[in-house]
Amino acid sequence: MKHLIPGLVFVIAIGMAPAADSQAQSPPAAPACTAEHAAMGHCALPDAPVQRHGQHQPASSGCTPEHAAMGHCTLPEAPKASHGQHQQPGATGCTPEHAAMGHCTLPDASVQAHGQHEPASSRCTPEHAAMGHCQLSEAENPLHEWHAEPDAFPCTPEHAAMGHCTLPDAPVQTQGQHGPVSSGCTPEHAAMGHCRMEAPREPRTPIPVPTEADIAAAFPALHHHSMEHASPVNYMVLFDRLEAWDADDGSGQGWEAIAWIGTDLDRLWLRSGGEREGGRTGTFDVEALYGRSVLPWWDVVAGVRQELRPRSRTWAALGVQGLAPYMFEVSATAYAGSGGQVQVKVEAEYDMRFTNRLILQPVFEASVALKDEPMEGIGSGLGGIEAGLRLRYEISRRFAPYIGVVHERAYGNTADYLRAAGGHARDTRVVAGVRLWF
Repeated sequence: MKHLIPGLVFVIAIGMAPAADSQAQSPPAAPACTAEHAAMGHCALPDAPVQRHGQHQPASSGCTPEHAAMGHCTLPEAPKASHGQHQQPGATGCTPEHAAMGHCTLPDASVQAHGQHEPASSRCTPEHAAMGHCQLSEAENPLHEWHAEPDAFPCTPEHAAMGHCTLPDAPVQTQGQHGPVSSGCTPEHAAMGHCRMEAPREPRTPIPVPTEADIAAAFPALHHHSMEHASPVNYMVLFDRLEAWDADDGSGQGWEAIAWIGTDLDRLWLRSGGEREGGRTGTFDVEALYGRSVLPWWDVVAGVRQELRPRSRTWAALGVQGLAPYMFEVSATAYAGSGGQVQVKVEAEYDMRFTNRLILQPVFEASVALKDEPMEGIGSGLGGIEAGLRLRYEISRRFAPYIGVVHERAYGNTADYLRAAGGHARDTRVVAGVRLWF
């Protein structure tokens, strides 16, 4: 037995010797697999060991919030704090900035016991809360303490302009008080629309007291003649048509003039018109009328008309004249002559302005007689019409040359009397002339 025990010890030592040699000759340990190598596919990270209750994962796990946000690894869930313990802020590695970027999720704020305040290390500031990165608790909300401490309100004009908060309304000031300098509203912020400055109650530049010289200059002594109005009597002379033409029957001239003198209500009107052909005056008449304004832009006229050619004859005249709607100048006059003859003449004209100086003037005239007078060449009914177009250019307001075309036509017995005398019932001519007034 004594010889057997030493032999067994020798055999066991010989059997264990190869194992030791193989252990000594084994290759070196493979390099550790990091999160970066695992993200590149060079190796695989081992699964995180299941932690027992109350144990914390060591900080050497190699997975940071940045690598977890890139998908290189997965952060372990934060251990649940036991009752009565406070979770250490920042121990999870998730900050409000990373949570705002979507790299991680902040844990819900733990329920605080009555009378306890959340520590200042929660990292949620009013600025981050205004940006939506976190949510202030009721204790941290500056509005909660505004009523108690107004100066502690963290809302500045800059944050209010960005929409992060709302500035409180300015307190109502009593009469004689000025806004405090610490109101926060400066001229620069007011110009940007961030706030509104109260208007100053006194002018920046003092208003000097008026002196006697200032009062004398503002209210000079007035003389009697300086208060007189202009003379109410006015006048005007207008040669509406002063023209000539050259036709197959010969050259001719014609005129039509109007003059008036008086006030705005009462005026004396003078009218004259006539034609010459072949060096002889064919028609010539003069009217003297009294005009009275009865409506705005309208006058009633009454007076006499004296015909000088073709023979002398006197007529009584009564009519109206004025400015019709759409700026038509209208005149209608009835004449009663010897022998019971009555004539009515109507005239209308209109100024069409192409420019401020180039004007086209259409004119229309018609005459009607009550009785036939073969010796005068007058037939009953519609005696004749005259229509013309005259284009003038006002070199000045008082002087305007023109060119135009005129068409005349006789009707009824008047046309027959003209043909019997060797005349024409129709006549068209081109005219040229000037229009002037003074």
